Amino acid sequence: MKTWVALLRGVNVGGKQIVPMKTLVSELETLGLTDINTYIQSGNIVFRDSKRTEATLVAEIGNAINARFGFEPHVAVISYKDFASSVTGNPFLESMTDDNGKTLHLFFLGRTPLDLDQNRLETIRRPSEHWHLQGRVFYLHTPEGFGDSKLASQVERILGVPTTARNWRTVCALLQLAELVSK
Repeated sequence: MKTWVALLRGVNVGGKQIVPMKTLVSELETLGLTDINTYIQSGNIVFRDSKRTEATLVAEIGNAINARFGFEPHVAVISYKDFASSVTGNPFLESMTDDNGKTLHLFFLGRTPLDLDQNRLETIRRPSEHWHLQGRVFYLHTPEGFGDSKLASQVERILGVPTTARNWRTVCALLQLAELVSK
C-alpha cells in the first residue's frame, strides 16, 4: 500500500470553493482510498492506495470534488517518497525557523517546466528573495513576506505549469502525518 499526499489549490480561501474536510474524506473513501487524514482546512490530504498512479489519482480526486462540490480545483498528488525528498532537498536551511516557517514556500508543480525563464524570475524578485527549482518543486524564500511578493504571485505564469504552494510549517506537518500513515 502506497502513501500519498494530495494538495488542493484554492479551496476554503476567502469563503470561496468551500470543501468541508469531513465531507471530502467521505468522498475520497468512495474512491477506495484508505487511512485518509486532512491537515487544516485548506486542502491538505494524506492517504493510502495500492492500485492507482499519480495521474489517475489526480483525475479521480478532481472529478470527485467536481461531482460533489461543483468545481474542480487544481490537484497535486505526490508520493510519500517524493514529498519526503522535497523536505530533505530544501536548499534554504537557514529559513526553516524564520517566522515559524512562513518565509519559505514550496510550490509543487504539475510537471517539470520545459523552459525556465531565469532572467524573468531574477528581474521580478526582491533582492532579499531566493528561489531554487529542483525537479517538480520550486522553493521560494521570502523574508519580507510572501503575500506581497511579485515573484510568488507570478511563479505559475513564469514556469508555465500548474502549481500549488505550501509554507514550510505545513509541509513539515504533512510529512509527519504521512510518516504516521505509512507505518
